[in-house]
Amino acid sequence: MRILVVEDDKVVREALTALLSEEGYTVDSVAAGDEGLYVAKQDIHDLLVLDVMLPGMDGLEIIKKLRANGSTIPILLLTALDSIDDRVTGLNLGADDYLVKPYAMRELLARIKALLRRKGNLIDCGQLSYGGILLDAKLRDGVVAEKILGLSAKEYEVLEFLILNKEQLVTREQIFDRIWGFTSDTTVNIVDVYIHYLRKKLAQEGVDKLIHTVRGAGFMLKEK
Repeated sequence: MRILVVEDDKVVREALTALLSEEGYTVDSVAAGDEGLYVAKQDIHDLLVLDVMLPGMDGLEIIKKLRANGSTIPILLLTALDSIDDRVTGLNLGADDYLVKPYAMRELLARIKALLRRKGNLIDCGQLSYGGILLDAKLRDGVVAEKILGLSAKEYEVLEFLILNKEQLVTREQIFDRIWGFTSDTTVNIVDVYIHYLRKKLAQEGVDKLIHTVRGAGFMLKEK
């Protein structure tokens, strides 16, 4: 799963990035509010960890603009101890939860897992599932009827993104930006290559037809 951290304090930002990476999350981090809004609008992250006080644009304005744009990304707001008004305003604008600084890293991780479960994708044992496919974050592989699929790292990430957005259209550009990144030297056509690889491995277990091509747009994971 991919998390976006928007935090202007370099020490805190790097500590959060290191902690979340150790927990198996893919992490993008930015320092400025306007950059954070731009990256969040790409709709390739599963959760946003957002500080209130930011240069360029504060966290409350980011929440307001994301929700007005229709974004449903879970947002964990980081606030100062004495900023009750910010907490109330943030929740009213659409933040899903908040943590008061200074906070314990164990609590941060617990809040993140709770928000991901609330989104309906993560189950208690840290796995994702859909249509008979089970993704295990620790194995970094997929399982169908107790048979391991043997996914490569990129195949796993593509399938994970499809399951996280099950029964919704995911564009090629969204998949490319999430898996290969904005600065990749390759082209968006690589997405079709990896969808082909995935279908071949899923076909061995009879579940390849779960991945539907939406002509001219992208792909959708759907049972029927």
